[in-house]
Amino acid sequence: MSKLEIKKTSVTKLDTDVIVNAANEELWEGGGVCGAIFREAGSEELTKSCDAIGGCKTGDAVITPGFKLPAKYIIHAVGPRWTDGNHGEPGLLYSAYTQSLNLAKEKKLHSIGFPLISAGIFGYPVDKAWRVAFQACDDFIRKNPDYDLKIIFAVLDDMILNIGEQIILNEF
Repeated sequence: MSKLEIKKTSVTKLDTDVIVNAANEELWEGGGVCGAIFREAGSEELTKSCDAIGGCKTGDAVITPGFKLPAKYIIHAVGPRWTDGNHGEPGLLYSAYTQSLNLAKEKKLHSIGFPLISAGIFGYPVDKAWRVAFQACDDFIRKNPDYDLKIIFAVLDDMILNIGEQIILNEF
């Protein structure tokens, strides 16, 4: 049976089959979660792997090896930059999560670790980002009742953690 949880930890420390990188369209090493993933995985190897892919559109996801991470794979999901919520941001963010979950299933992976995509330097409001993330995961679980997937959201910030816990408790 699939389950979802939130942990206060770095996504790079999760011992899951795959972790998700909050990537940019160019798949370049960035700051925040993306930078941490590149550093922990091995920047040179991961950069070569991402360069070979060539990029990823907003709302989509691609997969690379995990290299030096505990996770076997990294899914690079590109969430939207927040403007005002009226430029397709919710749909693009939902798609980034859905594409990640579908890739995990295609690869027969049974545990996935997510950061809160787009809520960092891309400026997506935290409460709205949590709701989209939880809705995408809930919809995936409902559409795939025979597929067991452990979904872990890894966050470091207490405020972000508390908002997520309140939303999952009261709305999902």
